[in-house]
Amino acid sequence: MFDEEGYRKLFVEESRENHENIVNNLLALETGDDQQTAIDEIFRSAHTLKGMSASMGFDAMEHLCHSMEDVFSLIRSGRREVDASLTDLLLTCTDTIEEMLDAIESGGAPSDEQSASLVQELQAFAEEEGEEGPSPGAAPPAETTPEPVEDADDRPLYTLTVAVDPSSTMKDVRAMLLLQNLEELGTILSTVPARELLEDGMFDGPFEVLIESEAGEDALRTIASGTELSLIALSAGGSLPAALPITPPAESKEAQTPEPSPQQVQRAAKAEKSREIKNIRVDIQRLDRMMNLVEDLVINRGRLEQIAKKHGIKEFDEALSMVGRSVSDLQNLMMGIRMMPLERIFNRLPRVVRDVANHDGKEVELTIEGGETELDRSMMDGLSDPLLHLIRNGVNHGIETPEIRKASGKPPKGSLRLTARRDKDNVVIEIEDDGAGIDHERLRRKGVEKGLMAPEAAANATKEELVGLLFEPGFSTAETITDISGRGVGLDVVKKTIESLKGTIKVETEVGRGTRFELVLPPTMAIIDVMMVHINGMRCAIPISNVVEVAQTRPEAIHRIGNSEAILLRDQTLPMHRLEDMFGRAEKSNTLVVLQNDGRRCCIVVDTVDGQQEVVVKPLSSIAGNCRGISGITIPGDGDVVPVLDVNTMI
Repeated sequence: MFDEEGYRKLFVEESRENHENIVNNLLALETGDDQQTAIDEIFRSAHTLKGMSASMGFDAMEHLCHSMEDVFSLIRSGRREVDASLTDLLLTCTDTIEEMLDAIESGGAPSDEQSASLVQELQAFAEEEGEEGPSPGAAPPAETTPEPVEDADDRPLYTLTVAVDPSSTMKDVRAMLLLQNLEELGTILSTVPARELLEDGMFDGPFEVLIESEAGEDALRTIASGTELSLIALSAGGSLPAALPITPPAESKEAQTPEPSPQQVQRAAKAEKSREIKNIRVDIQRLDRMMNLVEDLVINRGRLEQIAKKHGIKEFDEALSMVGRSVSDLQNLMMGIRMMPLERIFNRLPRVVRDVANHDGKEVELTIEGGETELDRSMMDGLSDPLLHLIRNGVNHGIETPEIRKASGKPPKGSLRLTARRDKDNVVIEIEDDGAGIDHERLRRKGVEKGLMAPEAAANATKEELVGLLFEPGFSTAETITDISGRGVGLDVVKKTIESLKGTIKVETEVGRGTRFELVLPPTMAIIDVMMVHINGMRCAIPISNVVEVAQTRPEAIHRIGNSEAILLRDQTLPMHRLEDMFGRAEKSNTLVVLQNDGRRCCIVVDTVDGQQEVVVKPLSSIAGNCRGISGITIPGDGDVVPVLDVNTMI
């Protein structure tokens, strides 16, 4: 039975990969980085997109991809140079393809209305250029290709030996798409096994295709190296069938199939073995459900540990210890599966830099490092928009125009650097530019003008306090309002989003030298170690990563500064919080928990400390909304609902 929904999902997943590959290589093509490799990658992805769209019946996308492919052929043949206007047109086409994929993913189908004008522009462009040379649809033979053996009519023959990934669930579709794509480059004379068997998926191992084509070896190699396809051998020449090929029965396939060499078989086996691991796709909703089950196991393990401690049964303790190790291993495995490389969102940013720089008339070079750094999927969803804004902000606000940079003794092209790295248990992301920097005196004036600071406070404000104004709602240093920035909306939202991910953001800037934003994020938010404490008889949890120490103090060591309290502890004056607005007024206590976040410290007063425990942290529901000072809730083994303190908002 034809699984339309399954095919649609697979189509969208693979099409998005090909779409992203086209966009990234278009940008590389424009900058002149390894142009031959870039255009080969573009051509392969565009051709795959076209063939897959045709097989699924999405004609509008097929027409657009076909027209783009004609232009890519002109570029590959050297009959057209890549300039900004052509790149803009092709990137507009990729934007339309992305919109089409969104429509397909939601159950609809793209229409020609979305792409008709673009198809006309591309066709007119290809026809105009095609008047000066061979048809744009034909790929030129590579100069290094050995002379193929030709038939009596002087048309080259090629024999391709191709293998489909054995783990593929769509062997018939893969073979059908390959044959359709090859037919656009020439005439297929025969296949072994027969074409009917290939298109029905009734084959095992590699198969051969004899094709008559003038496209050249490189073009054939590109087509035969698509998704879930491995080109084992490509040789020039072959024997023409005396008549139309007779479909061989399945039983006689081995007798009629030429034996591949041992080296070919070994290469195919290695390729197939490696793909069996790398090409597994799992619906993210299944991973979420599995993670929920693991979290339930962690909660129940805590409950069992309490029961074991209460009854003191030796055999039960031993069995629980073994179960606990298995649960820990399963938890670590699930956490690893949920981790995703940051390059998933980094790869979209070069396009943003290009568009904003062109809009502003600037030259910007973006450097990306550490894209392999992994972060939990739940946090990736919320990180995309803040990164997008900071990158746009760096180009629009930070980098100067080439004329201003030259006058300042800088190179005309600005530098924007995006890096990611692991630091202990955290992920650190930095966005740094070598632009104009932020003038602290200008921040001081703007703070007073907008009523965010009193004149006296502004005059005595430190650099850190002035930079903190950037994250105030409605604050902007832009003199003019544009469609990119200057409306006073952005950095305050960025800060709130990062804090909602339990992360921090800070800024370092120097006039004339540039600005650096640093984001510090926990690698995961699901299962953490906490310290359980009681405040005014109520239990709450504090993330262990924020706990410095537990200390005892004397009442005479506490001093009042204005409306706040502070304590001198180990030659350091620390703000002290009793959290009475959250838990009510408690009896006086001498037990303090010293907390730290981003290099700053404070302490809170607690009744008792119950110890350390591994718990599952759940976010507050949309019904309850956000609660300042609380990052989420957890349910330990006894079933109570315990709030988890948000140390970020206390310090």
